Order: sequence, then C-alpha cells, then structure tokens
Amino acid sequence: MPVYEYVCADCDRMFSKLRPMSQSDAPTVCISCGGSHTSRAISLFAAVSRGSNGESHSVSGAGGGCSSCAKTSCAGCSH
Repeated sequence: MPVYEYVCADCDRMFSKLRPMSQSDAPTVCISCGGSHTSRAISLFAAVSRGSNGESHSVSGAGGGCSSCAKTSCAGCSH
C-alpha cells in the first residue's frame, strides 16, 4: 500500500497516510485537528545512485526537497 501526503485547510498541517490506491483521493480526516477539509498534496522525493567508486549523485529527474513541508530545501522550514 502506498503512502500519500495530505494537507489540512483547517490547521494548515501536512500529514501522511497509508491507503490503498483506490482511496487516494477519497476524503480523509486530519490526524492533527480532526478537520475534514483535507486534500491530497503532491509528494516530492529525492533519488540518488551510488557509482562504482562509492560516490553518490542525484538521479536525473528526481526532485530534492523537504518531505515535511514540500519546500525545495530543508532550509526553508528548518528541518
């Protein structure tokens, strides 16, 4: 089962939920405030590859960023 990220319009918090793909866009309750005004957020992830010399580098097309707030770097939210 995949993990989806949601944002709550009531408390402005982002949270993750493990749900079947068939329920990914179905309404869900905020785990912080119990509010029902939630929507699915676009998830960002980073992918790296390790070369034969042990050096790691970003995989083409992979985005970097903070998974907690979706900023382009953790400096944007102090994580």
